[in-house]
Amino acid sequence: MATERYSFSLTTFSPSGKLVQIEYALAAVAAGAPSVGIKASNGVVIATENKHKSILYDEHSVNKVEMITSHIGMVYSGMGPDYRLLVKQLVQRVAAVMQEYTQSGGVRPFGVSLLVCGWDNNRPYLFQCDPSGAYFAWKATAMGKNFINGKTFLEKRYSEDLELDDAVHTAILTLKESFEGQMTADNIEVGICDQTGFKRLDPSNVKDYLANIP
Repeated sequence: MATERYSFSLTTFSPSGKLVQIEYALAAVAAGAPSVGIKASNGVVIATENKHKSILYDEHSVNKVEMITSHIGMVYSGMGPDYRLLVKQLVQRVAAVMQEYTQSGGVRPFGVSLLVCGWDNNRPYLFQCDPSGAYFAWKATAMGKNFINGKTFLEKRYSEDLELDDAVHTAILTLKESFEGQMTADNIEVGICDQTGFKRLDPSNVKDYLANIP
């Protein structure tokens, strides 16, 4: 009950020192579809589950892996509409916007976390941005549903000399750890970024990777 008294305020700490609305936003992220990011020696890969609620839905009409610029890509876990509001921003600006929404009246924290990958200064980058406005650089990470299992799997499999092709396989295997049902090229998305730029893999390319995964 004590926590509930503070659950509608963005700017008031609960007696335990928490901003409860941010806790709720992080819970929305943790309930979202799993997403993975892995930095390889020659690039970076992001991947996510993209299941649809109806077999009548056009699987490839809405994408979760998005190109932001020619050398930057983004994916999310959490609430899709919140993601679309943020997708045209970049990491520091996004973090500033997300933090602003934790302390302003008439708004709520974004129920979404972002993985942003890119290539700059002849090296790959991978950042995660959370509803609190905090952002972190990662070598590899997982977020969304069952993210703890995903991170544990990555800790066992990740190596800094990993090649981009192997990183794609590892990303798919990480998603598979918590995947329910049959994984196909129509219900996951994969994006890669290297010195040539960012691209979302075609379903045919994803299918080839899946063919090599037990």
